[in-house]
Amino acid sequence: MPIEVVAFDADDTLWHNEPLFVDTKAKFQELLSAYHSAEWIEERLYETEVRNLEHFGYGIKSFTLSMIETAVELTEGRIRGSDVQRIVDFAKSMVDQPVQLLDFVEETVKTLAATFPLVLVTKGDLFDQESKIARSGLGDLFRSVEVVTNKDRSTYEAITNKLDVAPDGFLMVGDSLKSDILPVLDMGGYAIHVPYDTTWRHEEVPADVLDGYEFQEAASIREVPRIVGELSR
Repeated sequence: MPIEVVAFDADDTLWHNEPLFVDTKAKFQELLSAYHSAEWIEERLYETEVRNLEHFGYGIKSFTLSMIETAVELTEGRIRGSDVQRIVDFAKSMVDQPVQLLDFVEETVKTLAATFPLVLVTKGDLFDQESKIARSGLGDLFRSVEVVTNKDRSTYEAITNKLDVAPDGFLMVGDSLKSDILPVLDMGGYAIHVPYDTTWRHEEVPADVLDGYEFQEAASIREVPRIVGELSR
């Protein structure tokens, strides 16, 4: 079947996101530097983030709660209220950062929107994601916006059912192999991987897991319209 719908991931596919978390982790490590090494703080924070995904999901709010919990644990409850406030201020600063589109995103999305219905599929906090979509200036180009708690095969199947599109008429563009590419391929759809400069550890996929999967990879989102055109033919 021809491609009927083109879907995009948002964070680190359309706009920069991971650098905000990297910078905030560095501030958090500095805040707790009197108690532990930066490496140990980073490892414990990561463990807490992953443990909390089932409770709080993805996004800045979940990340903030994980920082506070980690700070309490690593200081054995001795962290000062003023330092907790600093962590909250870190989070507010993240939310207030302007949305910075990646190079060639606007023209790429506009080009594809002229030919295909576009869908935005992103996971994270609803308030934060809706705010970023509105501030990006791209919202009107998408036929549908899906903010989901997780991206697995069942999520994409639910989306294609909602859109009344067959799995092999659905194409996903994203930076995460784990969340944007493999689940769509498992469903029977198409996928284009556009790697970002940095990837959160939780989104990394071992090389051996990729055996047997076939998908397109673009060095830049600028290449996506050409690849979509080739796949459509």
